[in-house]
Amino acid sequence: MTIRDARPADDVAPVIRAAFGGTHGHEVAALWDDVVHEGLDLAALVDEQEGAIVGHVGLSRAWLDARRELVDIWLLGPLSVLPACQRRGIGSGLLAAAVDTARAAGAPVLVLEGSPAFYGTRGFERASRHGILPASARTPDAACQVVLFEGHEDWMTGQVVYRDVWWRHDAAGLRDPRLSDLEQQFAALED
Repeated sequence: MTIRDARPADDVAPVIRAAFGGTHGHEVAALWDDVVHEGLDLAALVDEQEGAIVGHVGLSRAWLDARRELVDIWLLGPLSVLPACQRRGIGSGLLAAAVDTARAAGAPVLVLEGSPAFYGTRGFERASRHGILPASARTPDAACQVVLFEGHEDWMTGQVVYRDVWWRHDAAGLRDPRLSDLEQQFAALED
């Protein structure tokens, strides 16, 4: 496993499309492309094996709308691994590297929407436990997760605010009716 910073010449779109599959994969790849083109990306990491990119994780800009002031925070996503390479620790390795990158850069908070079964076992916690609310009411409470870093202070509570590109792509929360099973899984994880 060779995790490194993504280079401008790296084509991560095929990895994202394959990882998310079908139409959704194309949508997520287009979202990340727009994030990069609008300069909202803070970092991107890839896993390269035998000269081929098999995994990618993106980190971009978001805000936390705290009562005292708007706080710049980091947003993790998408995390993508080629289906043929999944269950080999690539996603976990990329995730750990992304957390280290955000911490080293001085981010106070790293937030994501995702599976508590995956991210919760890798250092992320339910955001609401720290007074942090998801960007969309469509996001199940258990899916909005955070890692708090040294720069986090107790007053940094409030709602996550995604940059406009996420809303243009309708990429916050769960909208697709086919995801009702996923919502039920998240509800089962509620305390």
